[in-house]
Amino acid sequence: MSWLLIWVLLVARLHQAVSLNSSTAPVIPESTTPEPYNRTQYCKWPCTCPETPPSCPPGVSLIMDGCECCRACAKQVGEICNEADNCDHHRGLYCDYSSDKPRYEKGVCAYLLSTRCVYNGIIYRTGQSFQPNCKYQCLCVNGAIGCVPLCTYEPPRVWCPTPLRVKIPGQCCEQWICEEPKRGRKAAPRHAMAALSSGKNSWQQDCMTQTTSWSPCSKTCGRGVSLRITNANKQCRMVKERRLCNIRPCEVDITKHIKPGKKCLNIYREDQERNFTISGCTSKKLYRPKYCGVCTDERCCIPYKSKTVQVEFQCPDGDMITWQVMWINACFCNLSCKNPNDIFADLDQYYENREIMN
Repeated sequence: MSWLLIWVLLVARLHQAVSLNSSTAPVIPESTTPEPYNRTQYCKWPCTCPETPPSCPPGVSLIMDGCECCRACAKQVGEICNEADNCDHHRGLYCDYSSDKPRYEKGVCAYLLSTRCVYNGIIYRTGQSFQPNCKYQCLCVNGAIGCVPLCTYEPPRVWCPTPLRVKIPGQCCEQWICEEPKRGRKAAPRHAMAALSSGKNSWQQDCMTQTTSWSPCSKTCGRGVSLRITNANKQCRMVKERRLCNIRPCEVDITKHIKPGKKCLNIYREDQERNFTISGCTSKKLYRPKYCGVCTDERCCIPYKSKTVQVEFQCPDGDMITWQVMWINACFCNLSCKNPNDIFADLDQYYENREIMN
């Protein structure tokens, strides 16, 4: 066979192979790698925060953002959230990214399923405050309900022989009254009548008067001042009232008036009537006030029965001024010696039997 024939056969077979390969499409394996995309960068460092934090609407929490940079107003239910804008966790909200697949960059604030409270057939959101009745204020916190009482019941002191808590018409909270069987009262005791009348002492029909107790005197001896808050006025506005108080004189040694064999003197009273004076002004009337005494042991004497009287003062320039003055009727010596400026003084006003017996 000649070389020319061999060359012709090789060329023919090559053309046949090319034609067969061109009739069949090449198979390319499918890629399993997801399409790349640019993820949004919500947090930027270093942090740049405003000088003053934002002012959030009522009920919206001011929290740290998701970048741990600045304080921001928390997003509420239905609002867009992301890695920087957090949902209000105080209200039991979380960022739901389920509708942003596969990126999971933006979400919507939604409630956790277990953060709602049910009371009396009503559903409350976590963080929602509600008042089931006039005596309690409640708050829903992560499925649990916590309540605080709106009524403050102050039981009578231990020297009250027959305490009784009564319902006052027109008022939500009951009040304690003290019956006084020793005086043989057949009608309602004066404490009950005072409680009934106090509920009607409103200048306007839509104003319920509220008055706090007088604070302890600012001084343990000499003239001081005690305060209270009240809205018993024509405008029904909360105002601060002041009254003068004098628990005992500083210039008198009361221990010299304690009887032999005794360790305490409950009440000290001056022999002569005198005028009250304040800032150069003199009271128009003469007074003989009572003061609390002292003890030579560890006990101290404090007022437990007193009232407030109006005293008119005549000033040198002819002006007349009126001051409320604490008038002591009775004092009680006990072991609970308190600082007159102690903010917890009202919490320690009931005494033990052994202190009364002594």
